[in-house]
Amino acid sequence: MIVLGLNAYHGDSAAALVKDGRLVAAAEEERFRRIKHWSGLPTEAMKWCLADAGIALSDVDHIAINRNPKVNNLRRALYVLRKSPSLSLILKRLGNIKRAGSFEDAVQSAFPGEKLRAQVHRIEHHLAHLASGFLVSDFNEAVCLSVDGFGDFASSAWGMGQGNDIQIDGRVYFPHSLGIFYSVITQFIGFPYFGDEYKVMGLAPYGEPKYLKEMRELVQVQTDGTFKLNLKYFRHHTDDVHYTWDNCTPEVGTLYRKEPMEALFGPQREKGAVLEQKHRDLARSAQAMYEESFFALLQSLNAKYRCDNLALSGGCAMNSVANGKVYLNSPFKKMYLPAAAGDAGGAIGSAFVVARQLEGNAGTPARPRFVMDHACVGPCATDAEIKALLDLRASDIQAENCTVRRFDDEGELCKATATAITEGKVIGWFQGRMEWGPRALGNRSILGDPRRADMKDILNLKIKRRESFRPFAPSIMREHVSEWFEQDDDVPFMMEVFQVREEKRSQIPATTHVDGSGRLQTVHKETNPRYHRLISAYRDITGVPIVLNTSFNENEPVVCKPQEALDCFLRTKMDVLVLNDWIITR
Repeated sequence: MIVLGLNAYHGDSAAALVKDGRLVAAAEEERFRRIKHWSGLPTEAMKWCLADAGIALSDVDHIAINRNPKVNNLRRALYVLRKSPSLSLILKRLGNIKRAGSFEDAVQSAFPGEKLRAQVHRIEHHLAHLASGFLVSDFNEAVCLSVDGFGDFASSAWGMGQGNDIQIDGRVYFPHSLGIFYSVITQFIGFPYFGDEYKVMGLAPYGEPKYLKEMRELVQVQTDGTFKLNLKYFRHHTDDVHYTWDNCTPEVGTLYRKEPMEALFGPQREKGAVLEQKHRDLARSAQAMYEESFFALLQSLNAKYRCDNLALSGGCAMNSVANGKVYLNSPFKKMYLPAAAGDAGGAIGSAFVVARQLEGNAGTPARPRFVMDHACVGPCATDAEIKALLDLRASDIQAENCTVRRFDDEGELCKATATAITEGKVIGWFQGRMEWGPRALGNRSILGDPRRADMKDILNLKIKRRESFRPFAPSIMREHVSEWFEQDDDVPFMMEVFQVREEKRSQIPATTHVDGSGRLQTVHKETNPRYHRLISAYRDITGVPIVLNTSFNENEPVVCKPQEALDCFLRTKMDVLVLNDWIITR
């Protein structure tokens, strides 16, 4: 049984292929089109998933898309009757729903000459989110929570997951949304692009929560643990806010009303203006407000369901700072966070909703539960392909005074790379199958020495060219987490921020944020043996079981193919490029 799951007509469109109850391939469309957060029908990702599995569109039994225009329609109708939003806003939303409804025609036109015979399943947006967390976890039972911007007229949903089933018991409906709140503050501080919320999270530790009282004007926590927005500050629910969601980088117009926001917080920061302490304090206050609302909801859900396992998903579950405090600020004892908690994850979630339902309906014996314990399910390159690339680009490589060497022994490859890291060199590390989700997890990574206090500046100068306040992540061998961090948990997808032990912070300044924290990734020998071996080789030299890890890109989507990695290496000041078994050194 083959199920193709899709996130379509949302930001970060993506495709995932599930065969006989197991995930066999998944990738985001942006990696192929080279356009960040690409939105639309993920035709290139679909084609790659099918080709990787050696099948055609006609072999697919079921297609699942993480949108269902038929859900929550009574709520929609009542809202329109009660609030009377602008006619242009209503027409735009209806057009978006209609596009999702003509999905089959769009798929067929993208695959000319192939027959679409698959049954199409439209899965509620938040059910797909919940499934992306619970149905690929190792939990038999867990509280499931999705916190997002919006999807299918809701911003949050929760319920219990048991076995292969998720029952949604509650939702927060449009127009109230923690995701919209965080986006509004992101825009107000002067970060206008889709997906810039992580910049606010990175800026927050430089400030103080001086505006928390004002933030409580925007978000009002309810006695039942839910939340409401004070809608006089927002315009997403009444005005024709500019959105572009089809065949492009998503764009979102201004979501807030300028006059009341500036009366509350003072003047907005214009894009590119100097960051002042006030903006840092606004970021910290917004983060504190999000956490206040988030943990109120977690407390309520734990009390309601009396279960200490949590499967967390939705775009707001990318808030790794809040995630890292779940065990500290709520009764939950164990948590699963998917590699792609945002909309891309709906491709996997919708596929598994359908796969599990079909297994149950067929009455066949249950298969061993698939657990997604690593994210390396994307494209890879063979040794022959890399050699052909290096031969083709030999003159470009020679022009940069580079040497090229192939290693037959993995241990020697890792030792040579680890030695280069200790010498302060910047390493492009391209290995195996590309990671699923927004994080580079040791297969499409740029690596550096965490012991060097100047490594952040080196990386920003040589390659990343990004805001200086944004932190770099520590990849740590799983067996050493408790020695270096104040909490001990498995964080394979870099989705939690922990405090670095105080006595260790001076040893890894490049991966310790200004507040003493680090957004760690735990690396397992079983799931990524070569990356684990590299960090082990670095530890043998330095005594530190950690390397600095950031995504392999330069203001573009993470590299997917070896030619993109080579291009990035040649146009930047990177020192070393490791392509599978090959090392190119300046």
